[in-house]
Amino acid sequence: MELDMKEAFPKENTVKASVLLAHPYEKSLNHAIFQTICEKLDELKVGTFAHDLYAEKFNPVMTRKELGTDQSEDALVNQYAEELMASEFLILVHPNWWGQPPAIMKGYVDRVIRPPYSYDFPPGVSGGGIPIGKLKGKTGIVFNTSNTEESRENAIFGDPLEDIWKNCIFGFCGMDSYYRKMFRVVADSDRDQRIMWLKEAADIIEHAVKSYPD
Repeated sequence: MELDMKEAFPKENTVKASVLLAHPYEKSLNHAIFQTICEKLDELKVGTFAHDLYAEKFNPVMTRKELGTDQSEDALVNQYAEELMASEFLILVHPNWWGQPPAIMKGYVDRVIRPPYSYDFPPGVSGGGIPIGKLKGKTGIVFNTSNTEESRENAIFGDPLEDIWKNCIFGFCGMDSYYRKMFRVVADSDRDQRIMWLKEAADIIEHAVKSYPD
């Protein structure tokens, strides 16, 4: 499937964002963050590709045929990849599970953020060489939720999600700008606290979009 940008968005939507949610419970804080982000992007007239990976039943398992090739028989994989390349912003929402994204989000990385869309290697250079990042000029924003205090997360676990997104994925793919926000401790939060978090998420998106070069 090839995206027709003129048909997908009106003329004023010059900036676009891919927004991905990975949480199975529709009443979770993650869902509320996702909804808040999409509403703010719409308010800012940003063309938005919004996807709830669980609701869309995205298959996170890379197939044997996809390994080592840029081809996929999965329509969602091709759609997400094309939308990623058309977007100035990649915005991800997921909980901290064992210091990692949920498996369905990891599957998005495996199947979508891959050659030749997000990075590649120079002609004659094997996969062990230095990659060419193809996400230059794009901004990555990650929203996480956690039930671990910040001091314990840093001292005991080393905040692995920061390294995963900043260095192992976005940095590897040449992304110029990156921001990550962790909301915690969710299990101890009340309604007022969650409302404040949602406002903060909206403010982060507004600042990022208004700061983006015309």
